[in-house]
Amino acid sequence: MTDPLHQLRALIADVPDFPKPGIVFKDFTPLLADPRGLALAVELMANPYRGLGIDLVVGAESRGFIFGTAIAQSLSAGFVPIRKKSKLPRAVRGVDYALEYGTDRVEIHADAITTGHKVLVVDDLLATGGTLKACCELLSGAGARILGITVLMELVALKGRDRVTEFGQVHSVLKY
Repeated sequence: MTDPLHQLRALIADVPDFPKPGIVFKDFTPLLADPRGLALAVELMANPYRGLGIDLVVGAESRGFIFGTAIAQSLSAGFVPIRKKSKLPRAVRGVDYALEYGTDRVEIHADAITTGHKVLVVDDLLATGGTLKACCELLSGAGARILGITVLMELVALKGRDRVTEFGQVHSVLKY
């Protein structure tokens, strides 16, 4: 029997020098096109959180939407998107966060989270942890109980996990 993590790694394409020289981009679109690979990734991302009574799965824009909605369905939970600034049509709650050069902002609808909601935060990748930290700060500020963070891939050398462990259990399926 083939190791499930090996199966997933085989579906991740390395793209050298993208988006800039020296970076090896981990492209998971081949995994999305493979029905078994996609199902396996969703199950491995969701499994540590089964039975915890997750109310809402929250996906970070935009690739967190892909896995987040599937994980929400798998956990019989609702889904809430966290978007970049000015993408949501109704009243929002937001958090600004620092980038390497400048700032960015993440937002949710102001009525999306109520105090005590048990949430799971989902994204495709944990790198430096800046975006996930901002998402967790936003959710905590809205009164959510963050039960965990799950990602498909983690770039361990960038130590992003250190920035988000205060918010709950961090689970990554593939570590690079």
